[in-house]
Amino acid sequence: MTNPATSAHGESRAAKILREVFESGRPLTYVRSAEEARVGNVLREVGWHLFSSDPVPVWTWSLTEGMKSEGASAVPGTADPRAALDFIAAHEGAAIFHLKDFHEPLRASAEVRRRFRDLYESCRDRHKFVVVSSPVRSIPEELDRSVMYIELRPPDRVELAALLHDEVRQSPPGSGADASDEVIDRLAGALSGLTIDEARYALRRAIASGRRLGAESMPALLEEKRLLVNRGGVIEYIADGAQLGEIGGLEFLKKWLLERRKLFQLRESLSADIVPKGILMMGIPGCGKSLSVKAIASCFELPLYRIDMIEIFSGRHGKPEGVFVQACKTMEDLAPAVLWFDEIEMGVTATESSGEQGRIFAFFLTWMQEKTRGLFVAATANRIDLLPAEMIRKGRFDEVFFVDLPLDEERLEIFDIHLRRRGVDPAKFHLDQLTQFTNGWSGAEVEQCVVSALTKARLEDREVTEDDLIGVAARTVPLARTMREQIDHISRWAFERAVRASPRRLT
Repeated sequence: MTNPATSAHGESRAAKILREVFESGRPLTYVRSAEEARVGNVLREVGWHLFSSDPVPVWTWSLTEGMKSEGASAVPGTADPRAALDFIAAHEGAAIFHLKDFHEPLRASAEVRRRFRDLYESCRDRHKFVVVSSPVRSIPEELDRSVMYIELRPPDRVELAALLHDEVRQSPPGSGADASDEVIDRLAGALSGLTIDEARYALRRAIASGRRLGAESMPALLEEKRLLVNRGGVIEYIADGAQLGEIGGLEFLKKWLLERRKLFQLRESLSADIVPKGILMMGIPGCGKSLSVKAIASCFELPLYRIDMIEIFSGRHGKPEGVFVQACKTMEDLAPAVLWFDEIEMGVTATESSGEQGRIFAFFLTWMQEKTRGLFVAATANRIDLLPAEMIRKGRFDEVFFVDLPLDEERLEIFDIHLRRRGVDPAKFHLDQLTQFTNGWSGAEVEQCVVSALTKARLEDREVTEDDLIGVAARTVPLARTMREQIDHISRWAFERAVRASPRRLT
């Protein structure tokens, strides 16, 4: 029996779970996973470490091939499910028996179910372990209390690192593949949440694009991951990031993030109580909440994912409650990461507490308390008066920030950022003259002023001027004027309920 590759990199999470199940003496286990080959590899890893003596052999059964051990031919007559169970019962010595898709024979035959129940006694305390693997959960009622059920999570970094080392070894001579621990760890992090096969195809796509296996592979890996994650329609991988320097103002929010970044990076060595869980940003539309979420991911050096609540409630993916729960569990498999709930008040509220939306809200509150420490939640809200008290109390989020309309100096900083982003030197303008024309503007309105002024100048085939900016600003009616009552209501509501992301506006 060959020592599995993963053993060279420590014990994987999946192997540890199964080893502990076997060591407890449980003879019958049901593993739900679509990754048959991976289940087999994990069982071989467990067999190698299960006892201090010789490795425990792994026998594999399928309806098409029958029962066979590694590297040997199938035992004649064991393709029949009943005969396979008889073979297990008669087998002498320690062994692990991997039965692929055996849920079908169990469902279809009372005789097979009875014989499978017999194995509980004939295998117990004899170092014989039977593992049924299947992509679906289908355990007959009479077997439910005798079988240990395990839902196999996606591979962890130990398994992914083993895959990466295998791919490096198989790389053509002279390919320059980088197998340093730092690069392997980064690539394994980028592949987290994918199956072994998906990770392998992502790696080979990166190599096929002409990049050597190493740090240069990261963009191709992330693009493949984006395609794989986005295919479900509920979780979206956000590839276009932002830096804190691209945000005008919000100094208190920036300071908080920079302070908490170190705590989050040390999360594995700290008490769970002080590891940052997430923040809620609420406030006026167009003032930088979404941009801030993207900057959080860059600041923490983590990938960013967004859960689409509209898709969850569309009904296209099943019952919203189940879809939401599965999405949150999937995100824990993708950790470490930043998870973005956009307009959270539209999907996770306590309204209709007896209905599905209320149950989603109850699950979300519990999940925020218990989720893995590698997942940082960034939630944004516009209709802040819809948020229940349970959502904004301390303990759910580390902090609740209110994002108000930018102050004069913040608007000038935003003008500076958007001009530089578009290749225009702000030093050519007296931007302070714009403050009187832009009072009460949001950051989005400042950006559109720059875009409109640049558009006008380009249409006339000339450089943009200060007069272009002033002309657009003078004609703009800001949201703060057209929706004054609503914005005043938002500001009053948040006054005692949230921490300001910017210094307080002077009145």
